[in-house]
Amino acid sequence: MYLNCHSYHSLRYGTIPVEDLVQLAKENGVQALALTDINCSTGVYDFALDCIAAGIKPIVGIEFRQDHQLLFIGLAKNVKGFGELCRLLTKHHLEKTPLPPCPFDLQNCFVIYPLHNVPQILREYEYIGIRPEQLSKLIRSPLSDKRQRMVILQPVTFRVKKEHNLHRILRAVEKNVILSKLTEEDYCATTEKMLPIDELLSYYKEYPVIIKNTEYLLDACSFDFDFKTPKNKKYYTKSRYSDKLLLESLAYEGLKKRYGATNKEALARVNKELEVIDRLAFSGYFLITWDIIRYSNSRGFLHIGRGSGANSIVSYCLGITDICPIELNLYFERFLNPSRTSPPDFDIDWSWKERDDILNYIFKRFDAAHTAFTGTIAMFKYRSIIRELGKVFGLPKEELDALATSSMASHQKNSVTKYVHEYGLMLEKYPNQRSMHSCGILISEEPITNYMALELPPKGFPTAQIDMHITEAIGFEKFDILSQRGIGHINDTVKLIEQNRGEKVNIRDVRICKDEARANEYLKTGKTLGCFYVESPAMRGLLRRLKCDSYKVLVAASSVIRPGVAKSGMLREYIFRHNNPKSFEYFHPVFEQQLGETYGVMVYQEDVIKIAHHFAGLDLADADILRRAMSGKTRSLKEFEGVRNHFFENCKAKGYPEQLSLEVYRQIESFAGYSFCKAHSASYAVESYQSLYLKAYYPIEFMVAVINNFGGFYRTEVYFHEARMAGATISQPCVNKSDFNTTLYGKEIFIGFVHIQNLEERIAQFIPEERIKNGLYTSLENFIERVPAGIETIQLLIYIGAFRFTKQSKNELVLKARMMLANFKPEYRGLLLLAEPPRDYRLPPLLRSPFEDAFDEIELLGFPVSSSPFDLLETNYRGDVKTKDLVSYAGQTVRMLGYLICRKHVPTKQGLMNFGTWIDSEGEYFDSTHFARCLQQYPFLGGGCYLLLGKVDVDHGFATLTVEKMAKLPFVPDPRYADDKDRKYRTQQNMKEDVSVTHRAPYPSEAEIGLPRYKMREEKS
Repeated sequence: MYLNCHSYHSLRYGTIPVEDLVQLAKENGVQALALTDINCSTGVYDFALDCIAAGIKPIVGIEFRQDHQLLFIGLAKNVKGFGELCRLLTKHHLEKTPLPPCPFDLQNCFVIYPLHNVPQILREYEYIGIRPEQLSKLIRSPLSDKRQRMVILQPVTFRVKKEHNLHRILRAVEKNVILSKLTEEDYCATTEKMLPIDELLSYYKEYPVIIKNTEYLLDACSFDFDFKTPKNKKYYTKSRYSDKLLLESLAYEGLKKRYGATNKEALARVNKELEVIDRLAFSGYFLITWDIIRYSNSRGFLHIGRGSGANSIVSYCLGITDICPIELNLYFERFLNPSRTSPPDFDIDWSWKERDDILNYIFKRFDAAHTAFTGTIAMFKYRSIIRELGKVFGLPKEELDALATSSMASHQKNSVTKYVHEYGLMLEKYPNQRSMHSCGILISEEPITNYMALELPPKGFPTAQIDMHITEAIGFEKFDILSQRGIGHINDTVKLIEQNRGEKVNIRDVRICKDEARANEYLKTGKTLGCFYVESPAMRGLLRRLKCDSYKVLVAASSVIRPGVAKSGMLREYIFRHNNPKSFEYFHPVFEQQLGETYGVMVYQEDVIKIAHHFAGLDLADADILRRAMSGKTRSLKEFEGVRNHFFENCKAKGYPEQLSLEVYRQIESFAGYSFCKAHSASYAVESYQSLYLKAYYPIEFMVAVINNFGGFYRTEVYFHEARMAGATISQPCVNKSDFNTTLYGKEIFIGFVHIQNLEERIAQFIPEERIKNGLYTSLENFIERVPAGIETIQLLIYIGAFRFTKQSKNELVLKARMMLANFKPEYRGLLLLAEPPRDYRLPPLLRSPFEDAFDEIELLGFPVSSSPFDLLETNYRGDVKTKDLVSYAGQTVRMLGYLICRKHVPTKQGLMNFGTWIDSEGEYFDSTHFARCLQQYPFLGGGCYLLLGKVDVDHGFATLTVEKMAKLPFVPDPRYADDKDRKYRTQQNMKEDVSVTHRAPYPSEAEIGLPRYKMREEKS
């Protein structure tokens, strides 16, 4: 009898989770239930599965609203009908057209109209919904003639009164008003809740025809969806057989290019993979991926193929990846095994500048009607909950900010915060909005709207209303099309090398860079700033502790650095065993057989499969379920629990001691969610080597490329410093040399206009465009005549030194500009036939301090260019020890002076500790550790230079300073404000620092973990 139920997927309207809605129906004796969320198809599949599990007949539909006004409710008679509803809603979303008050062409649907929108003539499949409270309107009313076409309409939006209050709050959030401003039309009636069936029918006992019509609709509708059949595009060509032949042809062709014509091992693996790929009907999936890569190559784009698909030699031969699975002994069963029902995972990266081109190709090549982005559901988070509820209850912005940035426990107790907390806790894990998945694309065999409605988010690509978990559950596998700035670094470096040096570097040929000697030396010594994935302080420290000097060690390091490995204690254990290979025992023979390459330490995701299969005797399908569960990629807790129990049952049957079984499972459980598969790590390592090679041989070009891609672990200042250390001269922006982005002339780098704070982007783009079009600027006057900029913009450019080619001081230029622009009329700009000679202003001598330029630069760029931060210190002291000598002071207490680059907050049981990264006065980097007790007495006070007192700790050759005391050192007073006590120290107070925060529980200590370093005896448990 319930034809109009809302779940919480009716965003900012419904209050009931799908699972709870079904449970509510079961409790009330409902045998058939319809989910009709507002302009939404998100919850349909979860609803159908939950209903089947509860013994309830699922009926699906959509409630169509325009500007919050109910037009009609569509109920699908069958799966085809649901597709019709999805197409109607998709047309409204994509074409931005109003919904029709009366829909057409719904051959497989029923339509229910509310009383306020009843058409004059009802078609066969159209009905009128009447609520219990509206039945009185049938007495002596024209509507009484239409009883034969009426059905029960008892909407369900909430369960209890408190949820109705929550519903009203959600409506206020949606309308962006305080609660008291809502009108009755803005929210649902207090009757929109589920009643026991008998009670509901009692209202309609005088109208048996209405009950009969409702029963007819419930009987006539069904949703027998096939969850098992794959929904992806089946064939790349016209048939499975022709796909098989094409894939074989391409694989054998690529085999010759990669391995030559006589490599029997490679040929055997190709044949094995092709046989499994065909048996599992994945040829089309491979060919579609190959097609996308072929297009990318035709456009000259660089890509990185990773994911579990990189375990495949076929993907290597097709050019999808650049990872040789034979070289790395990649585990084939992680990629494909006969028990696997879903295709392998290909994650493909392009430069952030080129990804949209790839996306446009995919949508055109595979038909927009069959292609869409996967959706994602953004849930209400703590800060958004507090802010939204605070606004609804009328709190001012200052109080909202204070509440949102502090814990609930610290909030002042009053009537408003009581409601904010009460309803905030109810809103946790409620969906807030739908958006586009960052990278997942669906390519379907049938029109994609057969399965879901689409929306058009701001980025402009049609996006499914369902998320990746649901798409996977109904038979889709997404293609992950990603972007990253690391590839932009590589691309732009190659272009800059050709432009600046006239050399062509074929960086696609990974043979020139992988395991290259100088690149390996850079790895070993941690000279990796700017290089993809290996530049963070933690990664540089790991590389130095491992003395990483080869591709294979880097592959392991790329996964070892992941949080789960550290949490499990295996990061430190791996470092120890790598440096001391004769000082440990494998605690079980299976670990030596399967994980000998990584000293018996689980490092990669597939290690979970190996140990679960070879140690615990799970079959490959169950082992992969265990891996997916640990990685957070399963939605079935019941399935996971079954595999877990099977794990321990098998261990017991094999006679393992309980201690051994528990330890092995602990290792699996603690690390698998945050580790890479080996092929993924290998793909990252290849890209790291490409970056390293370019940095090692073309460091200045590489750093300019990093700067111009605006991406990296550190702020831009650090990359300019790296370029200077590589021999570049860094010059302030210049109107005759600089472009919007940073430019390179030989070894001289001119900072781009984009880095000048508060300079309009329009002007930053216009300056070089005008220069290219009409020649160099000849003077300040010439610039003002040609560029549409006001006095504030001109002064910014003067203070940053952009007119130094005039050989006039900044003070003179500012006075000139003010005199010129006092009576200047912008509309005359560019109309002069003959340029007037510059006027000769006679000005008194205007003296400047040599430090004024540096403070101008800090204010406008965020860092000094003409001086180093150390030059600005009041003291000439530069510390007792420099970075280059730090190792030789192991165990000693020393004083060092450093310029702060970044620091990271890390939680411990004693409180927050910090890890810092610094530059010494010689430009070299060093790292520091600050424990919680030290930070309480000697906290960080923002960016700048600090004097540090601490003990030198050397861990496997990597030296760090454990700080005991520190003090921030003052700069000289800002000479621009020599007479202003408040302002002469303000600039240095705004020096930048990069601060990152780790939100997680403290890791257990090494002693608490007790990772065994010895062989465990086997005895019957």
